[in-house]
Amino acid sequence: MKVTINNIFQKDTLNYLTIAILILFFGCKKEPKEDEITSPITGSRTEFTLDSLYLYAKEIYLWNDALPSYTAFSPREKYAHITSEINAVNTELFDLSQFKINEQTKLPYEYRGLLNPKYSYVETNYKQNAKATVSASAVQNSGIIVNHIDDVTYLYVPSFPQLNTLRADLDNIFIDIAKQKPRTMVIDLRYNKGGYIETAEYLANLIASSKLNGKIMYVESFNNTLSAGKAKILKHQPYLDINGNYVKINGRQATMADIDFSEKGNTYYFDKKGQLESVENIYFITSRSTASASELLISLFKPYYNAKLVGQKTFGKPVGFFPIEIDKYSIYLSSFLLKNATGWFDYFDGMEPNIPVDLSISPNLGDPEEVGLKSILRDLGGNKTSLLATNHKKSTGVSQHYSKMPISNKEIRLIEKRLKLTLDTKTLNTQ
Repeated sequence: MKVTINNIFQKDTLNYLTIAILILFFGCKKEPKEDEITSPITGSRTEFTLDSLYLYAKEIYLWNDALPSYTAFSPREKYAHITSEINAVNTELFDLSQFKINEQTKLPYEYRGLLNPKYSYVETNYKQNAKATVSASAVQNSGIIVNHIDDVTYLYVPSFPQLNTLRADLDNIFIDIAKQKPRTMVIDLRYNKGGYIETAEYLANLIASSKLNGKIMYVESFNNTLSAGKAKILKHQPYLDINGNYVKINGRQATMADIDFSEKGNTYYFDKKGQLESVENIYFITSRSTASASELLISLFKPYYNAKLVGQKTFGKPVGFFPIEIDKYSIYLSSFLLKNATGWFDYFDGMEPNIPVDLSISPNLGDPEEVGLKSILRDLGGNKTSLLATNHKKSTGVSQHYSKMPISNKEIRLIEKRLKLTLDTKTLNTQ
C-alpha cells in the first residue's frame, strides 16, 4: 500500500473544522503537565495552522526529542504577526528544523546556510488539482546512456521516475548488459537528484547477484513516537491507496495512525530481477546534485560490493518524509532515516568520493575519455583507454535510450513512500 500525494481536504471549511477538532483534542485536557502539548481552542485560521504545524512536528518529526514544549515555543506569539501567511509557516518550519544539533558538525542537521531547512519543506495547495509541472532542468539529458568497455558497463541514469514509466526499458537494457557479463558496473548519478525509491530499488535488483536474495537492502527508521504507534495526531490524516482512494478497515476509514512505523515493518530486502550475475565491482560517478534515492542506491550496495565513488561529494540526504495536509498546505517534515544493512546512515554532509575528480560542466557522457569514466578505467588497472584508440571493438559505442525520464520537482525532492497499514490487508477495502 502507498500513501499518495493528494490534496486530501479540498474544501477550506472542512480544513478549518479538521484543524479546530485537532486543537480541541490537544487543548482541553484537564490540569496539563508542564511539558504536555497544549494549545488554545479559539483563534484565527492562521493561528490554528501555526499550532497544527508545531503539534505534528512534536510527534512525527525525526528529531522531535529536541523540540521544546508548546508553551516554550509559542507558535502564535512568534509567527502569527508575519505576513504573508506562507511566510509565517515557512519561518516556523525553519525554526522547528534547527533545534537538533549534529554533534559532528556542531550545526543543525537541517542547516544549509539559508533561511529554509535542508530537507523539510512546505507546498501550497490552494484549490488546485493540476499535476506538478516539469521544470526545464528536469528534462535535460533525459535518456539512459549505455556503453560497454571491455568487461566494464557504463550506465547513466538521470533520474528515478515512476517505475511503470521505466521498467520495460530497464528490463531490455539489462538483457543486453547480462549478455556482456561485465565484472564492473559504472553507475553515473552526477545529475540524479533522486525521485521514486521503488525505481532505485528495482535498478538495484537488476544489478545485484541472486546471492543477495532475502538479504537486507535498506531500513526506514522512524522516531520513537512513531515506531511505538503513539503518534495519535495522525488519526486526522486519511490513509489513501496507490490510486488516491480512501481505504476502510472493518467499516471505518483508515488513517495514517494505522500505519506500521516499526523498523521491522519497514525493512526491505533484495529480490533479484533479470539475468545479470557477473558484477563484482560498482563505481558511482557523483556530484553535489546526487541526492536522496541516488544516495540510497549507493548506500545499500556498500555492505555487499566493492563500491567506490568518483567525482564530487554528494548532497547528503539520508532522510525521507511523507506529506501532512494542514489547511491549504502540504507539509513535508523529515520523518525517517534511511539505513543500509549495516545500519549506516551518517552522510548528512554528503558522501565523500574515493576518487575526487573535477567533473566537466558539459561532459560527453559514456565516452571513455570523459574525466569521470576515464578515472575509473585507470583505477581498474591496465590501459583500457589506449586499447580503445587502436581496437574499437573494445567499446560497443555509446547508446542512448529515450525513456519517460522527466519527473516533477516534487518527485525529485520526495522519497516515494510505501507506508503499510498494521492490520492484515484482507480486512481492507477501498471506496
